[in-house]
Parts: sequence; structure tokens; C-alpha cells
Amino acid sequence: MNAVRMYTTQVCPYCQRAKALLRQRGVEQIEEIRIDLDAAQRDHMIELTGRRTVPQIFIGDTHVGGCDDLIALDRAGGLLPLLGAAP
Repeated sequence: MNAVRMYTTQVCPYCQRAKALLRQRGVEQIEEIRIDLDAAQRDHMIELTGRRTVPQIFIGDTHVGGCDDLIALDRAGGLLPLLGAAP
């Protein structure tokens, strides 16, 4: 399974929803980068994605986007193949 990295904050409900969906799809480990604790990480996230909102989700080297993007990818049948999981 491809590694999942997510830029988050502690109180973000969209971050919680994205993590729940990923776990439902078999993801056991999510590298969480808390931008509310480290301003340099926030700047790095903006540099990588061009976005200021969380979550920002990466699967492998692919930037998926935010929670709505993740849900849309799952509904379109693209999440499991990107994760490298058997459908």
C-alpha cells in the first residue's frame, strides 16, 4: 500500500472525516503533519500545494487535495487503485 501523508490541524473536522475514510479503505498508518504546531510546515504545505486549507492529502507522490477531493476520488473508484489496495 502506498504511504499516506496528511497535513492537518487538531480541531479540523474535515481532517477527521478524511482519516476515517482512509481507515475504512484499509489505511493503517497516516503520516500526520500538524501545521497548527509548526508554522514552517504550514509554509511548506502551501509551497507544495498552493493551498492554505487542511487537510492536504498525499498518497505516494500524488497530491490528492482536500477532504472533498478524497471523497470524490473514492466515489469515482480511484482511491483504492491509488492506494495500491485490491478493490
